[in-house]
Amino acid sequence: MALPTVEAFERAGLAAWPGTDVHWDGSWVRRAAGGYTKRANSVQCLDPEDGEDADLRVISASTWMVVRRIKPVFRITPLAAPELVETLDDAGWQSIDESHLFAMELGAQQADPEAKLLPVLDPAFLAVQRQLQNYSDATMAGMQALLAAFVVPATGIVVYRDGAPVASGLMAIADGIVITGNVVTDPSRRRQGLGAAMMRSGLEWARGKGATVAALNVQADNPGAQALYEGLGYRHQYDYSYRIPGAQ
Repeated sequence: MALPTVEAFERAGLAAWPGTDVHWDGSWVRRAAGGYTKRANSVQCLDPEDGEDADLRVISASTWMVVRRIKPVFRITPLAAPELVETLDDAGWQSIDESHLFAMELGAQQADPEAKLLPVLDPAFLAVQRQLQNYSDATMAGMQALLAAFVVPATGIVVYRDGAPVASGLMAIADGIVITGNVVTDPSRRRQGLGAAMMRSGLEWARGKGATVAALNVQADNPGAQALYEGLGYRHQYDYSYRIPGAQ
């Protein structure tokens, strides 16, 4: 089967990882979620032909974000209008977090016998994420607010060994595409196949829910994660990055 288009992946990502405050300006979408993750707190363009008045729209979108007490950020994908990129270049916006979207056709997976699937707001799942991610109270509050906005099928995944949580992540399904986020493994238990076990467990859940494609985002400077996902069958589809205002 042919994998979805860039636009299909990006729109699925918007639905699977929602903002709590969303505003559309043509094909430009502004999203805010209290600052938890750049993905949910950024502006992006979904149509490369929609570049009219890019300079004014960048100012408007940036003001919108500042009013919501989050830093202005643009997500730049292959769908970004050239006029938007040129405007950011001219204004000296920095490019950060070069990343890739990986995807694959979703086939049968073998769930780990010690994996548990939990609602994303289940206190047990949240506690594991907090422990393994070493999140502060403020970050946990932001995460919970974002998870409360989920309206698509989603699950938290936790893999245990000897009763202790060793790997975790969450998955959400939009438009038949399962999107993975918040992947983390206990630092003392890495290179033991635990991240892969967690992924397979969640992907088997997603397949049972009707997902046919799996996708995720991974930073370009994280070869370990890339190797993990490639081992599961994911393949590079396209690149994206974020732009932030330069030093004044």
